[in-house]
Amino acid sequence: MNVTLRQLRVFIEVARLQSFSRAGDEIGLTQSAVSRCVRELESEIGLKLIDRTTRDVQLTDVGSNLIASVSRLLTDLDDALREIREMGEQRRGRVVVAASPTVACRLMPQVIAGCGTQFPFITLGLRDDVQSDVVRKVKSGEVDFGVIIGPFSADDLASESLMTDSFCLVARSDHPLAAQQQVAWTDLEGQRLVMLDYASGSRPIIDVVMAQHDVKATVVQELGHPATVFGLVEAGIGVSVLPWLALPVPADSSLVARPLVPRAERTVELVRRRDRSLSPAAEAVWGVIRQLPARAEDLR
Repeated sequence: MNVTLRQLRVFIEVARLQSFSRAGDEIGLTQSAVSRCVRELESEIGLKLIDRTTRDVQLTDVGSNLIASVSRLLTDLDDALREIREMGEQRRGRVVVAASPTVACRLMPQVIAGCGTQFPFITLGLRDDVQSDVVRKVKSGEVDFGVIIGPFSADDLASESLMTDSFCLVARSDHPLAAQQQVAWTDLEGQRLVMLDYASGSRPIIDVVMAQHDVKATVVQELGHPATVFGLVEAGIGVSVLPWLALPVPADSSLVARPLVPRAERTVELVRRRDRSLSPAAEAVWGVIRQLPARAEDLR
């Protein structure tokens, strides 16, 4: 049986208005087109639905039963299509984004606030995970997309550069290096360093830059989260090298941040699966993130 929605909707209008001509006017079809739709529907079902005379239109018993059933079905279909259309217009939906800790703590609060203003019926969930877990969750489909530290490349993932971020020295305000307006990488020679561990996307970049400047320093602690790094630096364990996105330092602390020169950059990238389209809601959130400044320093 090959019954179409068009045939059913035409039949319902004819039954409602009890007229082929008025039904045609209502839905924008000629009377002959309306008659043809009803005949085709009767042919597919194999039963007569409407008794026609020169003066009026009457439903058969079969036609009356069909109207009762089909009207409910079409109402449910219209409701479902309306909901899908609203999702397509980015008005509602749930989106889950995973982000590396140094990105999540500074960047994502602004994104969540921006989405709440622009798309109040989108529910945005945030997962702050180490970079390897962010990538894994994007690949598995646990999250819609991720925000990670680049440069990044994978055959099954598509990435888009979002912004650049550079590095700073974090030290206690009474540390000798804190007196400088900016700190050279070579000034780190011989320092005791409290660093993020290698689960961070930043640590390999920092190691490369220090090697380029032939800096020899002692890493005394390696940690997973900037908040813990701040605590140890404030306790006098050492100084730290962190990306600007890992700031600000805790309120009322004795810590200061100074830019490291020459400027060394990392990139922040959006990443998603190549084989899966983003939902309209996820596309909306992706667009909000793309509106952020091109340099992390401009967020300060």
